[in-house]
Amino acid sequence: MPARLALALSVAVAGLTLAATPVLAGDAAPDGATVFHRCAACHTASGAGVPGAFPPLQSDFRALASGAAGRRYIALAVIKGLNGPITVEGKPYRGVMPAQSGLDDAAIAAVLNHVGTKIAKSGPPFRAFTAAEVAVARASGSTLSSADVSRLHEGAGGK
Repeated sequence: MPARLALALSVAVAGLTLAATPVLAGDAAPDGATVFHRCAACHTASGAGVPGAFPPLQSDFRALASGAAGRRYIALAVIKGLNGPITVEGKPYRGVMPAQSGLDDAAIAAVLNHVGTKIAKSGPPFRAFTAAEVAVARASGSTLSSADVSRLHEGAGGK
């Protein structure tokens, strides 16, 4: 095939590919309420959780979100999941939370902000998460397992 024809075909294919590619991350802020539907399957729509099985997303969430270590823990819990015992609001939980794969940093920030403003209403004032903050947590926890993240809960300010 002559070089000019190959170049023309390459440009045409690239143009078609770009035109057919859906617009993804970065164009519109993710809707935290929509992302929360994943969480509600276990934590319930109100964030009350299921006693003995899935912890509530209430004052413990707000307490954790008030400090740097807790904010890192919360982001990593979504990114990496949890595996092992934690105590939330004085009650023990020993289960598994799967990593929420497929969520980018903006979607994780959006769902955490939804929880902090619409679900967890008691506890310290809530400061919004940013995608950049989630990205830093992701990078800092890249070698951690879900069991490692569970062990961070108490030291991060969880109760």
